[in-house]
Amino acid sequence: MELPERETCYRALQTRDQRFDGLLFVGVTSTGIYCRPVCPARTPKAEHCRFFGSAAAAQEAGFRPCLRCRPETAPDLASWRGTSNTVSRALALIADGALDGDDASVEALGERLGIGERHLRRLFVQHLGASPVAVAQTRRVLFAKQLIHETKMPMTDVALAAGFGSIRRFNETFLKLFHRPPSSLRRKASLSSSGHESGVMLRLRYRPPYDWNSMLSFLRARAIPGVEIVENDCYLRTLGMDGFTGSVQVSHLPARQSLCVTIRFPRVQSLPPIISRVRRVFDLGADIQTIDAHLSLDRLLAPLVAQRPGLRAPGGWDGFELAVRAILGQQVSVAAARKLAEQLVIHHGERVSRDFVNDPRLTHVFPCARRLARAESMEVGMPVARRRALKELAETAIADPNLFRSFGTIEEAIARLRKIRGIGEWTAQYIALRALRETDAFPAADLGLLRGAELIEGARPTVPNLLMRSESWRPWRAYAAQHLWAAAAARMSESRSNYA
Repeated sequence: MELPERETCYRALQTRDQRFDGLLFVGVTSTGIYCRPVCPARTPKAEHCRFFGSAAAAQEAGFRPCLRCRPETAPDLASWRGTSNTVSRALALIADGALDGDDASVEALGERLGIGERHLRRLFVQHLGASPVAVAQTRRVLFAKQLIHETKMPMTDVALAAGFGSIRRFNETFLKLFHRPPSSLRRKASLSSSGHESGVMLRLRYRPPYDWNSMLSFLRARAIPGVEIVENDCYLRTLGMDGFTGSVQVSHLPARQSLCVTIRFPRVQSLPPIISRVRRVFDLGADIQTIDAHLSLDRLLAPLVAQRPGLRAPGGWDGFELAVRAILGQQVSVAAARKLAEQLVIHHGERVSRDFVNDPRLTHVFPCARRLARAESMEVGMPVARRRALKELAETAIADPNLFRSFGTIEEAIARLRKIRGIGEWTAQYIALRALRETDAFPAADLGLLRGAELIEGARPTVPNLLMRSESWRPWRAYAAQHLWAAAAARMSESRSNYA
């Protein structure tokens, strides 16, 4: 990954420029430590500094993480920005534990991606400056370090949650890096315990600004009763994973430029993929300053960006769940789609374990593909063709585990989704935007988008005209869509208020 010039990097370090936090890391040769550019420690001399585009590159070069600025708490940007699509897919698999465990290998990871082991290693070195194994090792170490600092989880649970094959390997890794056992890094005051009643509480950092109110408004309008609750400035939902059920709660810590995530789940090994999903839903990896600056070049779109700086594109909690929601939302309002989803959950959702939720209104997890595929009938008030589409979607998701993973071009992703009966252009674009996290997805036929475009154009455009208009918004059309949706929703809310 190409870094700014050395002089620029050092100036960012001198001024502790937050714009570079998560985009570069500095290794200090005189101490053997690597830091974030915002580290409060005294700035080292320029000749002692080496700059890296990822924490993994710094760690593979022999530097150990700083205990003051804690690289594990940096915004999760550097691993994704500027990487190839293949590397992005590989990183997502690594985050889900593809290289954890004694039987994991880079060769097997390459097979899942459809490329050879040597080519995958070459891509990682080219884009991240580190091998896949080094990236996975760094992820394990930094996540374990965060759990040690911020929770009271037993060290055995920390090792399992972070993906270490054994407590022995966990201890050896920390002794090698920090010259001390992992337990010595624990602070006296930690955020949470490991008990399921209080949950595991962690902070996930983002790069400001962040429009939290718009994010909650979006999620509130689509919250499925029994599965999700949005109130008191918090988002809560149930989750099913690895044969277990639990819940997650997310709140905002604006002073810390972070989200506070509380996870109640019986299996500690599931913590990394759960956190990965939280990052996806709340779009924590977005380089929002770059996106807003690009969209503001459009003089008509610029006022919307200025009105909602830091507006994110919410992701889907689960690819299959999001696709089901999209099909349920075909040709009906958001409220009607939510009601259909509620009925689907009541009839086909699995009951959540009461030991791992703290609100009695959370009762079910969203039905998985296998449950819907086995369902003899779907007691949901919608056309037969749409029920068949849900059935075919479930069967396709079972047959193709990578259905909701991004690979190839966005055009290839849309074509792949449209092969499923009942999924047209609008539905495929919406799934690509929310589930595949394609930043250039743009469901131009959406009525809300057309209404939003009318606000900036003065007249409602045709779909072909809106597509032509959106060309200048590439490669961030998903975020432009979010601004148009938000503007249209605000206008409708204002109209209802005036009418009342």
